[in-house]
Amino acid sequence: MSQTADGGADRSVRTRPEGSARALSEGYDTALLDLDGVVYAGGHAIAHAVDSLGTAREGGMHLAYVTNNALRTPDAVAEHLTELGIPTGASDVITSAQAAARLVSEQVPAGARVLVIGGEGLRVALRERGLEPVESADDDPVAVVQGYGGPDMAWGRFAEASYAIARGLPWFASNTDLTIPSARGIAPGNGAAVEVVRIATGAEPQVAGKPLPPMHRETILRTGAERPLVVGDRLDTDIEGAFNGEVDSLLVLTGVTDGAQLLAAPPEHRPTYVDADLRGMLTGQPEVAAVEGGFSCGGWTASVRGDELGLDGEGEVIDGLRALCAAAWTEAGEGKCALDAGKALSRLGM
Repeated sequence: MSQTADGGADRSVRTRPEGSARALSEGYDTALLDLDGVVYAGGHAIAHAVDSLGTAREGGMHLAYVTNNALRTPDAVAEHLTELGIPTGASDVITSAQAAARLVSEQVPAGARVLVIGGEGLRVALRERGLEPVESADDDPVAVVQGYGGPDMAWGRFAEASYAIARGLPWFASNTDLTIPSARGIAPGNGAAVEVVRIATGAEPQVAGKPLPPMHRETILRTGAERPLVVGDRLDTDIEGAFNGEVDSLLVLTGVTDGAQLLAAPPEHRPTYVDADLRGMLTGQPEVAAVEGGFSCGGWTASVRGDELGLDGEGEVIDGLRALCAAAWTEAGEGKCALDAGKALSRLGM
């Protein structure tokens, strides 16, 4: 069971966001930060990200960047972050390629050949584990590993994977995210490519990336974190990954998750804390209190009104959302909230 920054044990089924009297950057030793939608979007830094991360780092918090994108090497990611004004070394970056390579290395002989369907990030990660990347099913590989290879990956690469898997070789995937954000919009991700090979072979891969345990294990092994805080924008990867790893999480609303999705979240997708952006790492978190007929946070009170969520009061938008989370999650219990939240969210401009 994980604990909050104030030392209290999490509930087995979370029914409200937690409060914290301490700044999160003081209550946790390491931030495990997602990249797209949290630190940058379309290659550009998100508002307040550079200053917030700099302040957290100066205060002694270790910053680690955890990505499901297996295409880029840690060196390339670190260089990009440094260019944005966030000084980063390659050892501060953990990728799903690294988690996949460790998973492969634990199941094949040292120095074995592995067929790579993906980009340079996977090749570098395999070599780091003492394995030899190869390009063809005819190069005597003992396993297949698949990761995002960029928008120009040739269709023949999926056929190459299929030939090898049909011969009985074990198949590993860096992650199964169906989509990936790009500067022009949402594009097919590695999960879509995995589906192509799955259809051709009928096989199932071993998956390493978020939200599954191999990725969390990789981050802890590489960072040495004792009290990590997962920071992300996606419920089904970042927040579920924290849930699976039994550690606390901060959802920021600078990426893909909107208010309606957050209110409807099942238990494994409910974050410990909710904030607008990365400035939330530098502050405490307000308590969401049970009051007669509902839940209050800041100047807002949220309640269940028949088949709707209601919201009264005024104040900071994020406090209203926190109160609504408590009302929605309490009503849903172990399921997903099906109450109409449209009017309540419209009061918050969401």
